[in-house]
Amino acid sequence: MENSTSNFLGWNFFCFFVSKVVLNTIEFHLQVYKKTMTELVKTPVFADDNLINLYHLNELYQNVATEVSRRMRETHQIEIPITSGIWGGTYLIARPNGLSRRRIWRLYCIVNLPQNTPLDKHQNMERLVSIYCDVFTEAFSPQLQLKLKMWGGCLPFSNSIKPSLTLHMEDATETVRWLRAFFVWNHVSWEESIISDTARIIKEYKEFFDLDKSPIVKDPKEIKYLLQDIIIIYRTLQNACSEDFQEHANPIIAKMMERFMTGLHDPGEIVDLYEMVFKNALIYGFEESLEGPFSKAGLDIHNLESWPVEKINWVPDELKEKIIPPIQKLFAGFKAELEKEKV
Repeated sequence: MENSTSNFLGWNFFCFFVSKVVLNTIEFHLQVYKKTMTELVKTPVFADDNLINLYHLNELYQNVATEVSRRMRETHQIEIPITSGIWGGTYLIARPNGLSRRRIWRLYCIVNLPQNTPLDKHQNMERLVSIYCDVFTEAFSPQLQLKLKMWGGCLPFSNSIKPSLTLHMEDATETVRWLRAFFVWNHVSWEESIISDTARIIKEYKEFFDLDKSPIVKDPKEIKYLLQDIIIIYRTLQNACSEDFQEHANPIIAKMMERFMTGLHDPGEIVDLYEMVFKNALIYGFEESLEGPFSKAGLDIHNLESWPVEKINWVPDELKEKIIPPIQKLFAGFKAELEKEKV
């Protein structure tokens, strides 16, 4: 009996000791977690009526990248510099202070990662994705409740040797439908990656505007997003387009913009606008603006999947000089307007 009591008391002490250790460990990790949280710089992304400030969203994406990089270094001793920003160009049709003109349901960001790093090992890439999910969740809380749904898909027409990877998270609050991140394998500035990926997007969208084929029958809701992207592609590349093409495209883009701003919901009108863009061959003008500069470097934009891996995210100086300054000027304008609002 004494032995039983002794064993019982000993076991209770052991359980108490282990529980105390576990609780201390949990408390330690919570303290680390809280400390980690304080190093993520959050920005006021959401405004009234669930509108999104795209200047702040772009800043937040880079802040998330910076925090992910820090956690990879501190947790796994892996040094990974990362640049990131908005993918999709919705900022090109924002209000002067960066506020979206209409509600945004789909969030996208582009993430630029260096090549020839420990991320070449799948385990380390999984670690990075796991941290990214954590930081995204923290960054957009409490407005969004993001949960990972899938990752590891390949972007269409990205490099065949080193394809761009996708991350897809969905929002339980349904404030937005999803957040998608595209991981691209070359560490360049956000602006350069946006220009480079435009070539891939044009190739992806070519099938919807190929004059050698008939217009594609598609759900008008999806066509609407397609038309919005056509506006964004043009606004991104406009300074690189020929004067003749700009003269041709400007009234078409202006008409589309007008309809988007007043509310584009009628399926018949959406299809009419799609057919207008199709017949006016805008996609070919976009291709023309990129073909020349890339071809001078021996790169064919019609075969970008076969480019050398060192040319992923690469942009000719000729295009950078024409396209990057307007983007930087736009964001400087957003910042200036937001500063005025503080006064």
